[in-house]
Amino acid sequence: MCSGDLGGGDVLDDVAALVAERNRIDAALARRVRAAELSQAPERDGLKSMASWLGGHCRLSPAEAFRLVRNGRAIEHLPALGEAHDAGLVSAAQVAEAARAVTPQRLSDAAAAGVDLAVIDAVFTSVAIEQEHADLVQVVQRYLDDLDPDGPEPDPTEGRSLTLSKHADGSLSIRGHLDAVGGERLQAALEAHVQADRPAGDERTRAQRQADALVQLCDNALAAGSLPIIRGIKPQVIAKISLEDLATGSGTAEMGFGAVISAARARWLACDGAVSRVVFGPDGAPLDLGREHRLADRHLRRAAELRDGGCVFTGCSAPTHWCDVHHLVHWIDGGETSLDNSALLCERHHTKVHHGFRVERQPDGRWRTWRPDGTEITVPAALGAA
Repeated sequence: MCSGDLGGGDVLDDVAALVAERNRIDAALARRVRAAELSQAPERDGLKSMASWLGGHCRLSPAEAFRLVRNGRAIEHLPALGEAHDAGLVSAAQVAEAARAVTPQRLSDAAAAGVDLAVIDAVFTSVAIEQEHADLVQVVQRYLDDLDPDGPEPDPTEGRSLTLSKHADGSLSIRGHLDAVGGERLQAALEAHVQADRPAGDERTRAQRQADALVQLCDNALAAGSLPIIRGIKPQVIAKISLEDLATGSGTAEMGFGAVISAARARWLACDGAVSRVVFGPDGAPLDLGREHRLADRHLRRAAELRDGGCVFTGCSAPTHWCDVHHLVHWIDGGETSLDNSALLCERHHTKVHHGFRVERQPDGRWRTWRPDGTEITVPAALGAA
């Protein structure tokens, strides 16, 4: 850019105007989300909370959905901040910071201490409008410290978090936080493998060695067979691949949690694992158990998991290990225990389809869901989709 192009005042004005407009839209959205929550609107689509509805129907991340719900609640308790948000003067991120001060427990603590919440609201709003974001973070934290000067009773589980973010190529990013004791346990377990696996000429970085140690910990736990049983099946690494691709090493394989890997890597996994043959037909694993068996055995369950990949109820993303194998035509009504008559449904939606909701698999393999009144639950198409 040449020096003559530096006077882009109009462009900067446009940016400022768009930020203000985004703030106003975020405020309106938070208020509508709160209204939907208060009216229990997600129940209409078979979901329990606005956070789950926003994730399933609007494709928001869990963190963003939770922030929207929390912001909607917060501006009810902080009306001045809410008005500034409506006017475009305060961002959703600033409201999210202030929301930390008006959780149910902290509202109760403030009432017990005789805190005038209107004063706190005014202070937060003034700082949010006139000062930098970091200043608001400090003011909110100072208020929380004053509200509970001794700090909370030690609860190591409260501050722990672990987020697994899957990328398009199937790789995983890990972000988390552990308390001092939990962190010590993790470091001790990792360090044992780090120090035990130091071959001559090892050029791995410390970060690489620790990542390998974490994978080794998981391998050991899975191999020991001592992990909790999930839906009658031991947890294990799964790679779904055709017999031809497995034999030739070409093509791809789909793993149990959705990642896609090369057929060559699947062959590598098969070298140290069991290969189960699942045939979607009458001459393979016993997929069709007829009328003599009401409950799905492990073969039928695995076939349903491979086909459905999780709960099939529209807008739900529950993984396979949360799901039951549901009879589309109830067994008591003559329905057979077969793959064609089965659908994976999480516990909540399994209950829903026994109380008026209905799921149905289309000839092209897609699942559709209907409400008790006969209207279909749909997820809006992505922008730009045909």
